[in-house]
Amino acid sequence: MSVQQTSTGKFIDGEEVIAIELTNSKGTYVKIFNYGAIINKFIVQNARGEMQDIVLGFDDFAQYLNPEYLKNYPYFGAIIGRYANRIKNGTFAIDGKTYQLAQNNGADTLHGGVVGFDRKVWDIVEVDNEKSTVTLEYESEDGEENFPGNLVIDLTFELTDNDELILSYEAETDKATAINLTHHGYFNLAPAGGNIKNHQLQIFGSNYLEQDENYCVTGKLIPVTGTALDFTKLKEIGRDWDETEGYDQSFVLDKTYGDLTLASKTTETESGLTLNVYTTEPVAHLYTAKYVDVKNGKGGKDYVGYDAFCIETQHHPNGINIPEFPTTVLKPEDLYTQTTIYKVSLTK
Repeated sequence: MSVQQTSTGKFIDGEEVIAIELTNSKGTYVKIFNYGAIINKFIVQNARGEMQDIVLGFDDFAQYLNPEYLKNYPYFGAIIGRYANRIKNGTFAIDGKTYQLAQNNGADTLHGGVVGFDRKVWDIVEVDNEKSTVTLEYESEDGEENFPGNLVIDLTFELTDNDELILSYEAETDKATAINLTHHGYFNLAPAGGNIKNHQLQIFGSNYLEQDENYCVTGKLIPVTGTALDFTKLKEIGRDWDETEGYDQSFVLDKTYGDLTLASKTTETESGLTLNVYTTEPVAHLYTAKYVDVKNGKGGKDYVGYDAFCIETQHHPNGINIPEFPTTVLKPEDLYTQTTIYKVSLTK
């Protein structure tokens, strides 16, 4: 087990960007940047004995800052905050006060606004070589992206010898605020990458959340039974999809609120790899990367639509505006916590 830190040579707003490398006793390797808490590499041994990287990204950190990449920005591997997914009309109210956010996705707010937590340099506050962990911290000031309250977030990454990458979040605020954090990893389990339609997926949720024409959640739950969104049993991602749309959908998990449970299972035949995602969160959002159009990814590869899948664990999108959903308001007397685990294994 080890943790290594290396400078990228880049500074953003005077803050140095560091690459943090976690390695376990099996040789499984995860590379994280303190900019955006980006998971840049996740390298595991597949069934063919090859060391395989299962996340999309870039070989050179500087490419994450490329204007062409940011023009059609897919948030590769980054933390999302203060609020994941969409907030309808970019507005919400807490304690009778209305807050208007930037409307950066049509009329709605997407992934925290114009400059979210994904584009901030986080402080490295703790490293543990024996446990192969690193804790990053970011202090979001009152009024940042027009969210209320000074919010302090700690995010700990731990790589275990069981090939589990554990993300543990904590946050505190001095004023009631809206919060809904997630991590936007883009996964592909095939040795050569490419279209993920043949990956097999199971999602442990028997209801999905209705969305409007801009993919914003309306508040209505709909059973998956009899629809293309039924992943209650393992099936190929592309079996029932509209291949011009793919999936960009939130599933409500069948669970007791707050328990750490299995959200999804994904397998791929050629690599023999399985990715299980566990979470304390009530929702898993499936995105099959329809809008990805990225040049010069790892190894010079261009990434296009459906070259990855995302399982974004979170609270209900737009839940700040839907009282029937679990609250996404954090108060000064409370502690926000979340755990999500990405566990990689060989398919049995």
